[in-house]
Amino acid sequence: MKILVTGGAGFIGSNFVRYLLEVHPDDEVVNLDLLTYAGNLENLAGLEDAGNYRFVRGDIADAGLLDRLFGQGLDLVVNFAAESHVDRSIEDPGHFLNTNILGTQALLETARRYGVTRFLQISTDEVYGSLSEEEGGFTEESPAAPNSPYSASKAAADLLCRAYFKTYDLPVVVTRCSNNYGPYQFPEKLIPLFITNALADEPLPVYGDGLYVRDWIHVRDHCIALDQVLRNGKDGEIYNIGADEERTNLEITQVILDKLGKDKGLIRHVKDRPGHDRRYAIDSSKIQGELGWRPATGFRQGMMDTIDWYIRNEAWWNKIKSGEYRQYYERMYGNR
Repeated sequence: MKILVTGGAGFIGSNFVRYLLEVHPDDEVVNLDLLTYAGNLENLAGLEDAGNYRFVRGDIADAGLLDRLFGQGLDLVVNFAAESHVDRSIEDPGHFLNTNILGTQALLETARRYGVTRFLQISTDEVYGSLSEEEGGFTEESPAAPNSPYSASKAAADLLCRAYFKTYDLPVVVTRCSNNYGPYQFPEKLIPLFITNALADEPLPVYGDGLYVRDWIHVRDHCIALDQVLRNGKDGEIYNIGADEERTNLEITQVILDKLGKDKGLIRHVKDRPGHDRRYAIDSSKIQGELGWRPATGFRQGMMDTIDWYIRNEAWWNKIKSGEYRQYYERMYGNR
């Protein structure tokens, strides 16, 4: 099969591209990514000469480019392409709406016209809003109640996917996952930011009281779940993906400090961000019951492996944090 992966140079997308090429060597993967600040071709180092892999730099909202790509024959579409950082969405909501809503609609429309056999929309548990401590996890029937421009844009994209399934019979499936961690995550997100700051003996900025709760899943487990949904999921359905590993931000911080032998004096409590959801938790019983998926990586082992990866790959994250990767992109792809 020929699979278009959008946003495949980002954190989860690049891990998924690597997973596909490892597990399904007979498939052909086309990776479409605009290479904005979080897209990093070094996430895909070593794949350049693979005969069944091709990178294309471009925007998912570029109708002409999409026509050319789909016209070459595509069977499946996996849409990771999105602006995804909540803080950035608070500063510039319009950019998130353009990419996450209009870009998704352009993809859906092109997929409809060319008759793809499956469109997988990668969403987020943040579309559900916030949970109290007493509530169980979000289910697929939980109402959308987004509290940030980012999560609102993702909820809108999910509704567009539903509309294309209901109106045009486009075979769309939506997944909503809890917080991912693992290799190649952009260092503005909590876990890689705190690991890299701690390694450099820089402050770890904890929002508010640090007791915000998230359900954490290793990115490899997420990729396995996505592959199951892509090939065996039911059209028109939503599948929640989570590992039932709830931790507060302070607990995450302490795991990192303990592993690296750093003092808790590095912790700095900073002003909370607007609309900060208190708790997320995912009920993934549907995907477990229907598709037989189970998370395989325990949180503690996953965190130890992740911290070790960042220790081994200091050159990778130093380039990002110093801004050197910008020159790399322009040098390699500025004229393409």
